[in-house]
Amino acid sequence: MGKEIGLNRKCIFPLCVSISDYPSYSSSNINIHPNAGWQQYGITVAGGNQQGKKVNQLSYPCGLYVDHDQTMYVADTLNHRIIEWKWNATSGQVVVGETGQGSGDNQLNYPRDVIIDKERDSLIICDRGNRRVVRWPRRNGTSGETIISNICCWDLTMDENGSLYVVDEVKNEVRRYRRGESEGTVVAGGNGYGNRLDQLSRPQYVFVDRDHSVYVSDCNNRRVMKWMEGAKQGVVLADSQGQGNGLTKLCSPAGVAVDELGTVYVVDCVNARIMRLSKGGTEGSVIVGGNADYAIGVISKVIDECMFKWIVTRINKSLDRRKRQGSSFIGILDTTDFEIFQLNSFEPLYINYTNEKL
Repeated sequence: MGKEIGLNRKCIFPLCVSISDYPSYSSSNINIHPNAGWQQYGITVAGGNQQGKKVNQLSYPCGLYVDHDQTMYVADTLNHRIIEWKWNATSGQVVVGETGQGSGDNQLNYPRDVIIDKERDSLIICDRGNRRVVRWPRRNGTSGETIISNICCWDLTMDENGSLYVVDEVKNEVRRYRRGESEGTVVAGGNGYGNRLDQLSRPQYVFVDRDHSVYVSDCNNRRVMKWMEGAKQGVVLADSQGQGNGLTKLCSPAGVAVDELGTVYVVDCVNARIMRLSKGGTEGSVIVGGNADYAIGVISKVIDECMFKWIVTRINKSLDRRKRQGSSFIGILDTTDFEIFQLNSFEPLYINYTNEKL
């Protein structure tokens, strides 16, 4: 732990950016300067000991959630486990998946993402290989409960009412599950694979604001869309016709987050960078990365709880619930060196994102 890391080295692309995990919605009273600067180097806070199964190692971590006390929960995908990592710890603790890969109630199969349901004090896990979403007690849990079946879960988040939003990459939709619901309601996409405004094409990451508008990274259409609550079609916020690395280009957009000014933060994964798109603007700016030789990734969600009127933790969105003066952090899950590291910033915005190998 503690070594400096930058995004200009080879890392498997940053895919997802998001600003909150519980719930993911915009800040009600925090102003983030539209030209806030971000340092490009960070320190390792988890992993970094090569690929492996030991509790101080990670193997293609895909999802990251940071609790109010800075405890990190990592979907350690190729180890088929969820590992808890205390702040400043040199190793983690396996909290789900100690018995290895499988389909049993006490097993996971390529878990993709993890969040915390604070009201029920439980973990909610995208158990992608088993095509299910699982609820697991946080305290001394020995088995999980399947709460959603037959779903190709890529990403999930929760709003302040406890409604769960799940991205189904195969059905090209985002579905909302209110507490007690088993079927849920489509809130974005759901009209087949395509590029119409009522369609999605390989959606990946979702962000939900306090008005319950849903923001989706529509990967294969190279666009970011906003679906207002109850809308039958979305609005394109950022779009790219053709590939490239110009400031108007997105190539495989992934994680997405929105601040209270309406600024959109999106991971441009093939270009290995995080883009900031001002509300109403036609051109973005690069806040992190943009000079990697090769990359593939995922920004997972979490923004710090102190930024919101409600309780929020992603990905970004979140590395510290306590207010910090003049600094904030970006947490990166890097699958090349199998570690998590943080970047310092000058504004009170916390974004956590992960890199994954596709």
